[in-house]
Amino acid sequence: MIFNLFAPYAEEFALFNLVRYTTFRAGAACLTALVFSLVLGPAVIRWLRGFQRGGQPIRADGPQSHLVTKKGTPTMGGVLILLALVLSTLLWVDLRSGLVWAAMLVTVAYGLLGFADDWLKVTKRNTKGVSGRMKLYVQAAFGLVGALWIWWLHPPSIAGGLALPVFKDVLIPFGIFFPLIGALVMMGASNAVNLTDGLDGLAIVPAMIAAGVFALIAYLVGNRVLADYLQLHAVPGANELAVFCAALIGAGLGFLWFNAPPAAVFMGDTGSLALGGALGAVAVATKHEVVLAIVGGLFVVETVSVIIQVFWYKRTGRRVFLMAPLHHHFEKKGWAEPTIVIRFWIIAMVLALVGLSTLKIR
Repeated sequence: MIFNLFAPYAEEFALFNLVRYTTFRAGAACLTALVFSLVLGPAVIRWLRGFQRGGQPIRADGPQSHLVTKKGTPTMGGVLILLALVLSTLLWVDLRSGLVWAAMLVTVAYGLLGFADDWLKVTKRNTKGVSGRMKLYVQAAFGLVGALWIWWLHPPSIAGGLALPVFKDVLIPFGIFFPLIGALVMMGASNAVNLTDGLDGLAIVPAMIAAGVFALIAYLVGNRVLADYLQLHAVPGANELAVFCAALIGAGLGFLWFNAPPAAVFMGDTGSLALGGALGAVAVATKHEVVLAIVGGLFVVETVSVIIQVFWYKRTGRRVFLMAPLHHHFEKKGWAEPTIVIRFWIIAMVLALVGLSTLKIR
């Protein structure tokens, strides 16, 4: 909104010229989202507590410490993330950017799905919420719409191809079937972040780290000169997604202020499904789907641990891990919650560096 209002007057007023720079608007979006989060946070938490008298339902088969440390804490804090993200993005992004609107569609739709799931959990006082099958149907529908939108906006030369991070001249041709791949990326990322969200601060920081990496990627692929130098597939208009990612970081920082141990609020499926959907949409829009699997490797490992656990238990009746997802395995082994969270953050940072290194490999 600010870009669209002031950019036309950039030649007349030097100060307005700042809004032409993606880097300036990205920084402003991050700070704006942070301020929105910090200001709105207390009111949102009071509202959540008002109708969640018992807080988030705690799994009876989970770590026993959760029955004490997390009992009564309200969930659905993802509402705060979504409010800050959407408001800040609308303020600072170029509203003519179709790629941003596609990413916003997926993010908000997945967030609303998570909201419905959380609402059922807290009002019916159980841990089931929306059925798994219904979740997948809704995610697939909106993921496909978002992927089709992005596919239509991409240049024909790259629209139907899956890019590889090291073999930069290679595009695996999926043609008209690429939106199915894009939808799977968004669904996978959404559910992976959801599985990782189990300890205070565990999911939000790796999500912010991934958003930081993709803010840089979006800026690079949206700049033809930089994209050509790094041998990346240029995506016209993708630089606006850097503003979106920066807003996500600011919203995440504000949420972390209230989610830091001991958490005053949990993000719930409202936040985790939305965050994963946002990262997946940006990865598809910037043609870096495989890089997301590297940068978000922590989410991948957590998901794989659940798949292995379920598969092996059904096959043999025995468990590979003491409990899945993986962070609960280490809780059962006696690791303190802050130890698990901080060590997982370190892993996320290392994987982000690995993902960034693929941008320069020629």
